[in-house]
Amino acid sequence: MSGKYSIVRWCGFLLLSTLLVFAAAGGVIADPGGEQALLAKYPALQSKLEKSYLGAPIYLESAEAGDSLRVDMYGVFHHPFSALRDALQSPSNWCDITSLHINIKACTYRKSGDQWYLTLYSGRKYYQPASDAYPLRLKFQAPSQEPNYLQLLLSADEGPLHTKNHRMRLEAAPLPEGHSFVHFSYTYGYGSMTRMAMKSYFATIGRDKVGFSLAGGGKGFVGGVRGAIERNAVRYYLAVQSYLDTLSFPEGQRFEQRTSRWYDLTVRYPRQLKEMDKPDYLAMKRQEQANQLALQKKEGTARPLP
Repeated sequence: MSGKYSIVRWCGFLLLSTLLVFAAAGGVIADPGGEQALLAKYPALQSKLEKSYLGAPIYLESAEAGDSLRVDMYGVFHHPFSALRDALQSPSNWCDITSLHINIKACTYRKSGDQWYLTLYSGRKYYQPASDAYPLRLKFQAPSQEPNYLQLLLSADEGPLHTKNHRMRLEAAPLPEGHSFVHFSYTYGYGSMTRMAMKSYFATIGRDKVGFSLAGGGKGFVGGVRGAIERNAVRYYLAVQSYLDTLSFPEGQRFEQRTSRWYDLTVRYPRQLKEMDKPDYLAMKRQEQANQLALQKKEGTARPLP
């Protein structure tokens, strides 16, 4: 498998946003402060969310510092917090969400003792069986499930191509009028070999790929690895939105509805996110969904209730 293509699929991995703060020992994620701390950020971001150049209530930042990358994303979902909380606190639902991403070939969930794990199989931007993809096992934790606050943590100490300390957090709280305020955060570290591979890729095959933030000096959108993590951030944000938007359909229709919805949302940003035509994407995802169900059956884990 080409190292260059491996890099691009991992530059952003998983849901998204602000740089997480860790204790120096053990990779412990600091307490984000709960409902009040999250909602305290909303007034300062409200105008940016309402006037976002993305055409949706999304505010996104990214940064590269030393040997680490981060992406920080806030957004508003036009869904009640109770519906969002019930949907997102289930690890099996996250497999339905993450598998919408064009690079995720399958997702399985498994419980070991009292701990849930997700395994994401990441591959190329065309059909691949999960056996040809890279499996990343993530610890799934829900340390805060309160009436008006949800916090979820996904973490892996090691990833592909010598990446390390993959950490993602989602937190959410209710807004008036039945809306929800959501904050995604994602960060990971890498070494010199990964840095060289990324520089090579974005100097050649990936030189025309861009993200969503505007570069300084009127140079258009950011590119390189920052652009890559921003593209993945928006892909996953729209995956969550697609999942929530299609919960009203009968369960047997939801897969087709959410894959169609995800494609329609992402194609609004053709320069950043369009990779294939809709019939090809839907056909690919039907094949990959069948593979995912077969893999989950082998896991022998019952679907957890929300």
